[in-house]
Amino acid sequence: MKFMRQLGIILLISACGELLRAVIPLPIPAGIYGFAIMLLCLCTGVVKLRQVEAAADMLVDIMQVLLIPSCVALMTYWRELSGSLPVLIGASIISTALVLIATGKAADAAIDMKERRGK
Repeated sequence: MKFMRQLGIILLISACGELLRAVIPLPIPAGIYGFAIMLLCLCTGVVKLRQVEAAADMLVDIMQVLLIPSCVALMTYWRELSGSLPVLIGASIISTALVLIATGKAADAAIDMKERRGK
């Protein structure tokens, strides 16, 4: 029962993300809104980590299975995508590098902030 409650909290926050996407006229995916809401809830203490941890761990463990429909959908559009393959590969490489750099900088900043608080 505890697991179902945790999954329900995650799904409720995801539904709020879907609602925000429908209401706010910005080209932002609903998942990003959901992540932002979850982050806000965790940071403010509205949702405690223990209230969603087990279900979130399970979702991360089965993430590859959840991506199979997206990969199959990409395969059905192979002809359309093959002409843009160099651009898509280049964009993937550049965006991956930018995400790695941003993540590293954010981690460095978090470590520095933690060290300053500890002193």
